[in-house]
Amino acid sequence: MTASHSDSLVVLFGATAGAYGAKLGSDERELILLVWQVVDLQNKKVGTLHKSLVKADNLDLSDQCREVSGLTPEGLGKAEPLDRVLQQFSQLVSSDLKVLGRSSYTLCSDGQLLIRQVLHPETSKKNFVLSDCFYSFYDLRKEFHTCYPSSAAVKDQTIKTMAEYLGLGTDEAEEDFGVWQVKTMVAIIFSMLSEGCNHVFTEPETVKHKYETGPCKESFLLCLLFFFLFSSKSETVDNETVIRARGLPWQSSDQDIARFFKGLNIAKGGVALCLNSQGRRNGEALVRFVNSEQRDLALERHKHHMGSRYIEVYKATGEEFLKIAGGTSNEVAQFLSKENQVIIRMRGLPFTATQEDVLGFLGPECPVTGGKEGLLFVKYPDGRPTGDAFVLFSCEEYAQNALKKHKEILGKRYIELFRSTAAEVQQVLNRYMSTPLIPTLPTPIIPVIPPPYTIATGSVRDCVRLRGLPYTAGIDDILEFMGDATGDIKPHGVHMVLNQQGRPSGDAFIQMKSADKAFMVAQKCHKKMMKDRYVEVFQCSGEEMNFVLMGGTLNRSGLSPPPCKLPCLSPPAYAAFQTAAVIPAEAAALYQPQALLPSTRTPQASAAAPPTVTYYPAQAAQLYMNYTAYYPSPPVSPTTVGYIAAPPGAVAAAATATHTPILPQPGALVRMQGLPYNTGMKEILSFFQGYQYAPDDYNGLIQLSDQARSVLQAPKEWVCL
Repeated sequence: MTASHSDSLVVLFGATAGAYGAKLGSDERELILLVWQVVDLQNKKVGTLHKSLVKADNLDLSDQCREVSGLTPEGLGKAEPLDRVLQQFSQLVSSDLKVLGRSSYTLCSDGQLLIRQVLHPETSKKNFVLSDCFYSFYDLRKEFHTCYPSSAAVKDQTIKTMAEYLGLGTDEAEEDFGVWQVKTMVAIIFSMLSEGCNHVFTEPETVKHKYETGPCKESFLLCLLFFFLFSSKSETVDNETVIRARGLPWQSSDQDIARFFKGLNIAKGGVALCLNSQGRRNGEALVRFVNSEQRDLALERHKHHMGSRYIEVYKATGEEFLKIAGGTSNEVAQFLSKENQVIIRMRGLPFTATQEDVLGFLGPECPVTGGKEGLLFVKYPDGRPTGDAFVLFSCEEYAQNALKKHKEILGKRYIELFRSTAAEVQQVLNRYMSTPLIPTLPTPIIPVIPPPYTIATGSVRDCVRLRGLPYTAGIDDILEFMGDATGDIKPHGVHMVLNQQGRPSGDAFIQMKSADKAFMVAQKCHKKMMKDRYVEVFQCSGEEMNFVLMGGTLNRSGLSPPPCKLPCLSPPAYAAFQTAAVIPAEAAALYQPQALLPSTRTPQASAAAPPTVTYYPAQAAQLYMNYTAYYPSPPVSPTTVGYIAAPPGAVAAAATATHTPILPQPGALVRMQGLPYNTGMKEILSFFQGYQYAPDDYNGLIQLSDQARSVLQAPKEWVCL
């Protein structure tokens, strides 16, 4: 039994199998020792001192633990597990309270680490519930500093320094580990209760029982200010309260993240899951805590585990949090104004789906909060549906029933259902509402540098294949994996292989400067570890590499040619080589934004305007640029390629030289939306079977080589002419 103004304290001390002192709990090791004693605050009496060993799942003790505690794996092997020890703790405390004639108590520990960083995370991972007494406790260091303001800062306090400040003559060597600590803490409490101090324990530390969902206060205020007061975003979030968690499982929800940080107080709506450019979760989240002290404790959980994955934890800023969690939509604010709702995201809805269709799909076993008011459809700025929607449920049971309908059919499409958060609702709505109908063109990049190395062909085995890469591995990870051999890689020699869905396949090819270098790398790096996986490294030829990069397969049975021999452009540059990718000037001339997406003009201006021509200065024979697609992805869409506008003289000369347009006239470009995610080029070509694509012969301003014509035809996975 606990109360806000308890008449007793239970002084509690514990140790883990790993780090001790200021790093307690930072290494994720299990609890192995609990020592406690009841203190009657009114009569200044104490109960029996109890010491209990805890049997951990892993009895491998750190050197520091062995040295400080004197405990051994053999002794711990005979102890009770944590759940049994905590049951005994409750029973013995109740018994001691009856002997002392008291009814309520509050825990008192040396600092916050034992409660917040050890007990709560460990019991959460082992799936048993802590009693209410562990959600409220006194931090003896803070209470001591309040009673003795001239003492050391709270973060510098220890049991020993507090005892020395009071002049308590206790010898740590005379007592067992844990017993001395509890006895000294009791002596310090009695000194604080003495007539000279008369300290009163009134404001305990609290641990939140559950994470509060919903929009954070600042986010909701931003919505109100924007729509009702037309004010700027003046609300801020303290930079010292936000962290970034990286490496999260893609299906993790805000509740999963709150459970990872169990024991620490997250602000209401303080979990913001980050999305990538496609609106999907990217494995990162920004988490806002109630104060900087909680944030600092969260940073100590760097590389702690969520299931089998370790999570990286870094500092972040309040501005970053508001960019993700801050809303600017009145519709979103109204949707999220209902408290304590479970949010589910629906993806893949038919564009013709109505509110009645969605409610009928969910059925009576999972009623939506407020009926139609609990549905929020995501739309583009012009009102077209995106196929996404968010749904509110009043309890976990209804949400679980809804999640069971994952990939069930509505109309002719299967629907995906995921747990979501208030921040994700705001991100998705903001992203779609801010998406321009026609994206702007980037600034062209034309560095004056020598031509980079081109992709090798032939039977010389000067390449290596990496198989079994972690799916999160990037160019930097591969370069680090290669070690000293990085210097022997040709510029633009690292090629990532993607699958048909555009995701990493776990394979990569690397072009080395010679066959000997490739052989040495294969011998040195074969089955070397990258992150938590070993990677196989094989020597191969440029011909074999090109077959795979263009969609073929390379296995023990030999080479299997690609289904369609499409050319592939070079992957993006990486840090070791700053030279940019290259396409021939004649091929680059084909990608004219005006020819593909002509700007709106008045009839008079259109009639008088000369034809648009891409012009290249004499000294620049090639157009250099950095690509954003890896092998074997198609090259970038023509609508995203920069160009150099032609001077008037060149336009006039070109106009008199030929009247044949380089690309079809406006209206010949078709944009396809709503394609299934696994659609490939075969399916698209089959869909347009019987229609004529863009002509293969272009006799425009520049005579086209075979390579240039191939480059033009390659992007048919995105557009059809």
